[in-house]
This record gives sequence, structure tokens and C-alpha cells, in this order.
Amino acid sequence: MDGSIESRVDHEVDDWLNWLPRWRPGTHRGRARLCRTCFGSPIIGAAGLTTDVPHAVQHALSMRIKRVIDADVDEYTEAHLPLLRREIHLNEQRKAAASYQPTEGLDPAYTGLDLDPPATPDAPYLFTFADLARPEEPSAAPVAPPPLSVEEKAAIRAELKLADEHAALVGRKVCAELSRHQARMRRAVSDFVEPWVLALLADLDTALDSPLWPRGI
Repeated sequence: MDGSIESRVDHEVDDWLNWLPRWRPGTHRGRARLCRTCFGSPIIGAAGLTTDVPHAVQHALSMRIKRVIDADVDEYTEAHLPLLRREIHLNEQRKAAASYQPTEGLDPAYTGLDLDPPATPDAPYLFTFADLARPEEPSAAPVAPPPLSVEEKAAIRAELKLADEHAALVGRKVCAELSRHQARMRRAVSDFVEPWVLALLADLDTALDSPLWPRGI
């Protein structure tokens, strides 16, 4: 795969399409809040998956496409924004010295989602991923870098603005490329997602039925 936006989007869409037949509806819990990544996302709109598509299916695609945008912005930052690049590297060093991060390195279908289901009173307690993210013993904090000067802060803000503008530009290119795949993505949703949704609705209808209710209403 070459490094163009088109080829990267094609690759991630193909990866999502290969994953879709393995998708199964989640039944262990519902979402307590809207997903900021997917709700109102231009990526989901460009893909034609705004309505009648489960959130998990949307999220798996949006995180894959977000990875394309992030990678391009990272390359731009490395090549053109030295102060911002330095701050990012320092932040990565601080994170490396911190505790285990269970939300990092996940498959795109699970990136950005809460990993711990809500606790139930009668369930045995072992551990949660949130517990694993907190060190049992405080570790030595990395040496803090010297404070930035006023000029350096202004320069970093200028570079951040350039990075944001580049991310918006890449995002528009990604959405334009993504719209070319609408037909086959909608077809895949119809083939692999809608049967599961219809089966869930049928099960719900059966569960709500009662032998005491009058028939034929």
C-alpha cells in the first residue's frame, strides 16, 4: 500500500468490510452517553452510515478512518512542525513512564470505548481495567522539562493552528474518498448487519408477547 490518502482509505474500508461479517450485536450493556467520535461525524455521513446502523458498526469504521487522518497529521508534524514535534515526544516519554494503559493498542473496533461494564451487586469482584491503569505503588515521576518562554508558547500555538488546518484539509480529502465507497458499504450492512438486527427485534417481540394478551390485535 502506498502512502496516498486514497490508498489508505481504500485499505481501511476493505479492512472494515472484512471485519463486518464477524460483527455480532452486543447485549451486555447499553451506552450511557453519546459517542463524541461518531455522533454527527462527517466521516459517518460521507460513508452513508448515519441512519439505521448500530453504533458499534459506525465506530469500527470511524476509528479506522481517524487512524488515517492521525497518521497523515503525524507525518506533517514530523516534517514541518519542530516545536510541536518536540512537545509530542516529551509527552510520549511521560506516558511511557506512567502506569499500564489498557485502552491503548486495541483493535479499531474497540478503540475509544469504555472497557469496564457497569458493576452488578451480586457479581464477584476481581479487578477492572480502570484498576489496572492505576499503579499500585507510585513510581518516580519523569524529570519535568524547563518551562517554555513566551516566544516558545506563541510559536507552539502557531504550529498547533497549522496542524489543525492540515487535519481539516486531510479530513475533507478522506470524506471525499470515503463517499466513493458508499454503495458497497451500505450493501455490506444490508447483508451482514440487518439480519442480526431483525433477529433481535424478533426475539424482543417474542419476549414481550404474553399468552394472556388477546390475539389478532
